[in-house]
Amino acid sequence: MPKNKENIIKIILIAVAVISATVYLFLPENLSSPNNKFPQQKSFARILFVGDLMLDRGIRYYANKNGGNNFIFEKIFLTLSENDLVVANLEGPITDNKSISSGTAPGSANNYFFTFDPGVAKTLFENNIKLVSLGNNHILNFGRGGLAQTKNYLDKANVDYFGAADYPKTISAEINGIKITFINYNEFSEIGELEQKETIEEIEKAKTYSDIIVIYCHWGVEYALTASDSQKNLAHNFINAGADLVIGSHPHVIEPMEIYNGKKIYYSLGNFIFDQYFSEAVRNGLGVAVKINKNTKQLDFSEKYFYLDSNGQTVEK
Repeated sequence: MPKNKENIIKIILIAVAVISATVYLFLPENLSSPNNKFPQQKSFARILFVGDLMLDRGIRYYANKNGGNNFIFEKIFLTLSENDLVVANLEGPITDNKSISSGTAPGSANNYFFTFDPGVAKTLFENNIKLVSLGNNHILNFGRGGLAQTKNYLDKANVDYFGAADYPKTISAEINGIKITFINYNEFSEIGELEQKETIEEIEKAKTYSDIIVIYCHWGVEYALTASDSQKNLAHNFINAGADLVIGSHPHVIEPMEIYNGKKIYYSLGNFIFDQYFSEAVRNGLGVAVKINKNTKQLDFSEKYFYLDSNGQTVEK
């Protein structure tokens, strides 16, 4: 066979091999897809907990003014992306309803009724916030219909949730081989005093199949700089029942951390994304990064501090 023909055949065979390898790599089972949130490859899991996240009213205004929701997250994207999972309190529903709080005066009736643009769900996923608590005093601002829309938009964006008024109260995830259960406690729940009982029952169930149990609470007094006796008693009861970590939201300010029976309680992380700028206390937020060892199940903590800029963005201090 002439040498030039041999070279042509070799080139063709190499090209076929390269194309075949490329096709194999991009087959669905070999490609890291959005559905594979937690690739099982590390000896630890790193989870970042943040506080209240509200994307209506002034935040909606600044997002629209600056090209979309990702503008709000622009300065903290890298911080969020370095974790296996970011967990936040979603302080309101995601619906296709028109905002009724935008442009209203503070203290007026409609000022506290929130709805977030449908694009928010996709923005959360893109910024690694792939689990949100829906157990709060604003999730039903647009009724059960608004809650149903919220779940639908989150499902489509592949963002998980827990704590909804119509359940699930609890969600579990396996991250890098570690089984972690997240349970919501909502002081403002429609079931009132039964909420504590249900939360403790969920903890006791979760102990049978979980390595780590986290309670994400919506509780306390707005703008109070210390936790109430009621919060402390609840947190202690949750840990006595088997919780490994308690995280709090709702007061819109940071409240002190407590160690009880060797477990950490963060009574309030304050605001994460919010259009509150009237004091330094509400403009400062706390992020709690938890590194969980796969073998020992030990929890190591580091803290991050956020600040609400007047242009709607959250920045890391």
